[in-house]
Amino acid sequence: MGKPTGFLEYQRETPADRTPLERIKDWDEFHLHLSDDKLRTQGARCMDCGIPFCHTGQLINGMASGCPINNLIPEWNDLVYRGLWREALDRLHETNNFPEFTGRVCPAPCEGSCTVGLLEPPVTIKSIECAIVDKGFEEGWIVPQAPPVRTGKKVAVVGSGPSGLACAAQLNRAGHWVTVFERADRIGGLLMYGIPNMKLDKEKVVQRRVDLLAAEGVRFITNTEVGKDYPVDKLRQRFDAIVLCGGATKPNDLPIPGRELKGIHFAMDFLRGNTKRLLDERSGVSTNGHFISAAGKDVIVIGGGDTGTDCVATALRHGCRSLAQFEIVPRPPDTRAPDNPWPQWPRVYKMDYGQEEAAARFGADPRTYQISTTKFVGDEHGHVKELHTVKVNMKFKDGRMTFEPIPGTEEVWPAQLVLLAMGFRGPEDFLIEQLGVARDARSNVAAEHGKFRTSVEGIFAAGDMRRGQSLVVWAINEGRGAAREVDRWLMGETSLP
Repeated sequence: MGKPTGFLEYQRETPADRTPLERIKDWDEFHLHLSDDKLRTQGARCMDCGIPFCHTGQLINGMASGCPINNLIPEWNDLVYRGLWREALDRLHETNNFPEFTGRVCPAPCEGSCTVGLLEPPVTIKSIECAIVDKGFEEGWIVPQAPPVRTGKKVAVVGSGPSGLACAAQLNRAGHWVTVFERADRIGGLLMYGIPNMKLDKEKVVQRRVDLLAAEGVRFITNTEVGKDYPVDKLRQRFDAIVLCGGATKPNDLPIPGRELKGIHFAMDFLRGNTKRLLDERSGVSTNGHFISAAGKDVIVIGGGDTGTDCVATALRHGCRSLAQFEIVPRPPDTRAPDNPWPQWPRVYKMDYGQEEAAARFGADPRTYQISTTKFVGDEHGHVKELHTVKVNMKFKDGRMTFEPIPGTEEVWPAQLVLLAMGFRGPEDFLIEQLGVARDARSNVAAEHGKFRTSVEGIFAAGDMRRGQSLVVWAINEGRGAAREVDRWLMGETSLP
């Protein structure tokens, strides 16, 4: 520990963001960096406390606590404080294949369990992580590192999201020949098409890492859906092992009157189409207008979370006329509730980047809490024109959460575009049924965490496809874990972490 009293001497300082009204005019990343001197000062606030819950990566009563990939946070904080940036990068890469992703999009459960955060604002772990890896690329320290020896074993990874990429990176490091199959036209899964460009730049950040993996020997095949474009029997014949990393891509729907109307879309269709249009235009490919536009429309986003926030921010950049976001749950408290103690992730009210931008544009947080949509109403052309809602009270009956309408709270909201961002209910059926792997009670691929083996010999599963909708950092955890177990199954032992 370089500065035993650093947390007492220095205040938390985070990098500034570009101002909301400026950044909604483009699709560039909005986070900025602190100077090296300020980052060293922030690193000094880490006290190497002896009980570093920040990197424990566990669930406490179902709530995340600490880093799921067990980042060696006190170690690289101390190295940054000492100015040893390259050594800090080495320690960061020990546990995290893609810190440039997590340093941008992770909600930082590590900070929620920081010991300093018991009484003072926590250490700025996330921004230090991002700065370390960005400096690594800037200085040319991060270069392709192909394995010195090949085992001759071939592994297919189905899906190129964070779990698939992490799994491929680790298996390639072990010397296996890895082929990643992706049904979209670009590699990255939700990193490419699920997260907007202003949070995670696709060309400068995502594609840079994909190119690095390719240079290390990972083979990528796009525009190929296994089970449709590439037969399952062929996959099993040509590869010694298969890892399913296809994500939980089946969205929750809202089956109420008027759902069939035009102008009501799932959030991911909106976000995916927007990012594809942006990238195609930048590469000179004609889009022919095939994306969902919010320009000039009254937009309502139903659902919260990161996906809902991303829809809010994207609609603002399109130039929507008005914007509202509905959440059926009550507004979170301003401080931790008694049933949400440290070191759990704090369930408290906050304005994320999209809500900050909406408030700057329209004057207030766009979210309305404890509200339920009862029906959609359309115009004479079969296009949605308004939503009918009612306020609700959340109650628990027989251990289950219910929402009871409050009489007299009915409202009508104008809307020409409705985006459903209510989470996901599991992986798609087609490939799972063809492979014949067992599923759990939530429809995910059944495979025990830590082993990742499915019911079919030689087939493994990781990420949201196995655990359900979760964070990028959990997906990386799963991909690394699955790679370790595949290596063990192929070779009889493993040295992968």
